[in-house]
Amino acid sequence: MDTQIVVFALGEERYGLEISAVYEIIRPQPITAVPQAPPSVEGVINLRGRIIPVVNLRFRFGLKDEAAGASSRIVVCDANGNRVGLIVDGVSEVLMVPDDAIEETPAIAVGSATEYVRGVAKLDDQMIILLDLVHLFAAGEVGAIELS
Repeated sequence: MDTQIVVFALGEERYGLEISAVYEIIRPQPITAVPQAPPSVEGVINLRGRIIPVVNLRFRFGLKDEAAGASSRIVVCDANGNRVGLIVDGVSEVLMVPDDAIEETPAIAVGSATEYVRGVAKLDDQMIILLDLVHLFAAGEVGAIELS
């Protein structure tokens, strides 16, 4: 069976989320800071009357922070039963990935990163790191600021 993924970029790397976890992809909008939120949480947005926490994935992954560009997007998805926005550098496509093209996280990738990497999809000349949203956020991290 194939897995359908939404592919997005952070810097030079490409990442993927299962499409079933993605509600929508929106352009960046004003974010309201929330006092004492976890460091990777930029704040919240009002999306059609629903308050959504927004996480800066660059910060979360320890990448150099850069200002949002013209192609930056917020990927609104489900993380542990909470709706959350993920700031990414750009969303490129939706792909069908054959299950046999997905390999487990390499043993060399140790530490906390392996907890939220589901695997690596190898497609022709590209590799896409598949994220596991269930493990990306610590228990209650996003839920603690869910205000809706």
